[in-house]
Amino acid sequence: MLQQSLRSARLRASRAWPISTPLVRVGLYRPYSGHIMSNSLPKSGGKTTRDNRSPEDPNQTLTQIDSISSVIRQDHRQIEKYYNKIVNSDDLEEQRQYQNAFVWELARHAIAEELVVYPSLETGVNDGKIMADKDRAEHQVAKEQLYKFQNMKPGDADFIPTLESLMQDLKVHIQEEEEHDLVKLEEALLPSRSKDLAQQFEMTKAFTPTRSHPSAPNKPPFETAVGLMTAPLDKLRDMFRAWPDEPSAKPPSGGPAR
Repeated sequence: MLQQSLRSARLRASRAWPISTPLVRVGLYRPYSGHIMSNSLPKSGGKTTRDNRSPEDPNQTLTQIDSISSVIRQDHRQIEKYYNKIVNSDDLEEQRQYQNAFVWELARHAIAEELVVYPSLETGVNDGKIMADKDRAEHQVAKEQLYKFQNMKPGDADFIPTLESLMQDLKVHIQEEEEHDLVKLEEALLPSRSKDLAQQFEMTKAFTPTRSHPSAPNKPPFETAVGLMTAPLDKLRDMFRAWPDEPSAKPPSGGPAR
């Protein structure tokens, strides 16, 4: 009787999930770890498509990412773009919108680097711990300046000077990172591992706080725990902030500019 029941269960399962269904391997990424879990899911129609857009495309998806250095450089260009929008505008409302975009981009970028990139520097590059500690110290200065800037209003006497001071230090950090740290990291990584880190980096940004919290820890696992507690409140408040009318400059939950 038991054997007959088992045979019936197997038959029902095989009918519910045909063996002929094509499978595709996908990675399920844990945003705050260096591990990838694999799984198999049915591939719709058994067809795949190729996307040949440049990794520098700001509207790229995870399938178009090819290296950790490319996604970090892309973030850097976005941060510089929002900075230029603020300092070159005389419209207080436009400045407010791009102030929110600048804070949103830089806050998530910094935490994702600390959780994904710097641990890889420490474990995979000669003198990587020295580089990572230096980068974290520079991030701490930037977070404190960003915290001050995010609480200002366009039109405040110190609004532009505070942003320019922040950006002056940040440009030095960006140059050193792109010309030295990322070069060393890419030399130590296989292309497949670099792509894995790039995907983890982008996934991590979806879970991080979107405002600066300079008193929070800057290393995992404590940064991970604090970030997971802080992010929901940041994201809730993002829904009521003004954002530029362009998809890459606001969170998915960001409301229309007002």
